[in-house]
Amino acid sequence: MAKKDTGGLSHHEQLRYQYLFKNIHYLSEREKTEFNYLYRKLTSQQTSRSAFKQEVPFSGGIGYDYEGYADEGTPPYLNDYDQYENTNYQENMTEQGLPVFPSEVTRSRQSKKSRKEKKHAAVKHKRLASRQPKAVQKPKKGRFKRFFIILGLLLLLVFAMLLAMFFKGVTAISNPSGKKYQPAVEEYFNGQDTSDGTNILILGSDKRVTQNSEDARTDTIMVVNVGNKAKDIKMVSFMRDTLVNIPNVSQTDYLKDQKLNTAFNVGEQNNHRGAELMRETLKFNYDLDVKYYMMVDFETFAEAIDALFPSGVAINAKFATVDGEVVKSVKVPDDLRMDNQGQVPEQTIKVGKQRMDGRTLLNYARFRKDDDGDFGRTKRQQQVMREVLRQVKNPTKLFTGSEALGKIYALTSTNVSYPYLLRTGLSSMTDGDLSIHQTTIPEQGDWVDDYDVYGGQGLAIDFDKYQKELSELGFR
Repeated sequence: MAKKDTGGLSHHEQLRYQYLFKNIHYLSEREKTEFNYLYRKLTSQQTSRSAFKQEVPFSGGIGYDYEGYADEGTPPYLNDYDQYENTNYQENMTEQGLPVFPSEVTRSRQSKKSRKEKKHAAVKHKRLASRQPKAVQKPKKGRFKRFFIILGLLLLLVFAMLLAMFFKGVTAISNPSGKKYQPAVEEYFNGQDTSDGTNILILGSDKRVTQNSEDARTDTIMVVNVGNKAKDIKMVSFMRDTLVNIPNVSQTDYLKDQKLNTAFNVGEQNNHRGAELMRETLKFNYDLDVKYYMMVDFETFAEAIDALFPSGVAINAKFATVDGEVVKSVKVPDDLRMDNQGQVPEQTIKVGKQRMDGRTLLNYARFRKDDDGDFGRTKRQQQVMREVLRQVKNPTKLFTGSEALGKIYALTSTNVSYPYLLRTGLSSMTDGDLSIHQTTIPEQGDWVDDYDVYGGQGLAIDFDKYQKELSELGFR
């Protein structure tokens, strides 16, 4: 067979040219330039155009050959011949002047190598990912919603039970059949708001406030601040023998000629306004506003303690010296066991840690026959209040405490409303973070002995100083 004339093309160039010619519609820019180069090389060395003839399959179904090229003009790919020879495409040329193309074997090896590298990278990534801490899966919102619904229902149930126990205590006192005491009577009280929290006047009376309490006396005068921004309980105790000016009672508007506890006794004789006159006196002398009052008699206090603490209140009994001598025990008046002839027996209370029932705790708080006198009694009253509030937070006291609170409410003369008492009283019993701050006015020894208008010994103090102190403590 005769060898076909391919002009000046080598065998390799001829095969390359035929490949490019068959795929002329799909050539890249580089392949187009290569085709032009081979075509020019072929046509420049051929003497006869008929020596090599082949159809060129263009898109759109149009077919034409080399003769067509002569008729139509130069094919679009044949204008870049000079460009081809002046570019870097001639780098890495074969001996015949064609670019070196990677063989199929090389490409296959590169593909295999690439696949191996990708697989290795994937395995490495998987190992690294397995070492990373797993993200905590967030619980679904539905679970939180169900939890809060159940929690809300439980709290509502507990509150309902507390409310039921509270009213049980109230009705136990108010029930006319078999009742031991008459419920206390609410007095007139023109309470005033304070800037931070609510001030409540606490009065300890030797008699329950009823229509026949004109001769009632008090040796406990305390103001408690609750609901403040600090969420603490603040207590200030006023010594009953402090000489003050009682509005419309003292001889002049500026003379301090009456003892503080006289305000309560005079007010009770004036249509049961003992708490109101005490409020006015505190305002006039200390510039102290009070919103509510609570007046607890001694018997009610003892009964409430026994209801709240069947095993007694844990307390560390402390006394000052008696006639300059350190004592291990003292004999205190036992007022609740006074006989029909007015004789008051005595009760012995030892120094140190012990548990006290309601009667003993009352006698301990009222004792003032040691060398600290009325100041020592005031400090013991604060100690009793602090321990009762602290120990009533025990969860086991929750429901019995609510019932006892109802009894106290029925037996206490107060203008505190049911909602306020439930909101503050019950929440205080369950608030574990509650702090109690106490102070006494005047401080130990910060007074001058003087006499009231009746010749009784009293305490003269600096009211400007203590007005400023009350303001700093947050009572005003």
